[in-house]
Amino acid sequence: MFGLFLLILFTPGVSEFLCTSPDLEMSYTFCDSTAHAFTFNVTPCSVTNKSIWKAALTWIPRGDITFLKVVFNVWYEGSNVLHWQETLCSGADDEYSVCGALKGETIATSFDIKGARIKFPKGNYNIILQGFSDDSENDNVMCLNFTMIVKQDAF
Repeated sequence: MFGLFLLILFTPGVSEFLCTSPDLEMSYTFCDSTAHAFTFNVTPCSVTNKSIWKAALTWIPRGDITFLKVVFNVWYEGSNVLHWQETLCSGADDEYSVCGALKGETIATSFDIKGARIKFPKGNYNIILQGFSDDSENDNVMCLNFTMIVKQDAF
C-alpha cells in the first residue's frame, strides 16, 4: 500500500501533509480559520495506478445539512482546467447519506473517486472543494484547498 491519508481535527491554516509516493505528493488546508472535526483517507497514494481511489470521510458539520451544493475546481499550473458543481442535498428525495445530518452529528461515509483513471500530466495542481448550504453559494459549510504534485507523467 503506497499511502493512506488521514486527517483529524487540526490547527486551521496549517498545511497538512497527506501522502507521498514516487509519483505523487498531496497536502491540504481548510480555506477558513476555524478548526474542523474531519477525517479523510484515500488509497492508493498514486496517480499511475489504474484502480479507482477508495475514499472514506468522517465529518461533524457545524450546521444542519438539509441543502448541500458542492463546487469542485481544479487548477493545473495556474489555469482552471475543471469546474464541476452539483447539488447533493435538496431536502427532497436525497440519495446521499450526508443529507439530513444534524449539527454535531457524525457523518461517516465511503465512496470511489473515479478521477484516478485520468492520466495526470506532471506538474502542480490546486484543487478547491467547497460545500454550501444554499444555492447562492453564500453560506460555506466546508472548504478544502488541496495541493497535488504529480512527479512523473503517467503516459
